[in-house]
Amino acid sequence: MKQPLSLVLLAMLLTAPVFASAGEKDAHVHADAKPAAQAPRPYEYKTPKLNRAQVDALLAKPSELLFIDTRRPDEISKIGSFPVYLNVQVDGIDTALPFIPKDRSIVTVSNHAGRAGKIADLLAAKGFKVVGAVGSQNYEEEGGKIVRIVPPEPKTN
Repeated sequence: MKQPLSLVLLAMLLTAPVFASAGEKDAHVHADAKPAAQAPRPYEYKTPKLNRAQVDALLAKPSELLFIDTRRPDEISKIGSFPVYLNVQVDGIDTALPFIPKDRSIVTVSNHAGRAGKIADLLAAKGFKVVGAVGSQNYEEEGGKIVRIVPPEPKTN
């Protein structure tokens, strides 16, 4: 009885380094692998999230519309935005309120409508005519046309 137990223990001791090194190789492979894309956060705001068809219908009446893009300028230049917009980030909204007209339909913009929804709810609570929030990347994925501003080449003297 003692001998079979010793053989099992000896076998475990001899094979343990093999299994450990295999685990290390797998850990190394997984460490090099790209992380899976995170699922987008669910939209949880009172203001409706607009799709491409809804935005296009609003774009048909530009004299009644104002886009407020809530993204940083570097995001706008990299990803693009709508043809004309007022750029106000989340932390600057209170100081921008006097510059936002109350007689226009307002659509807030961010990459996937998260920040846009937050600002839209805030503006609506302050009496602005907010009709929705849109993600510029979502709009483009649905086939909408986003405007990208290409910086000019540096001047050579």
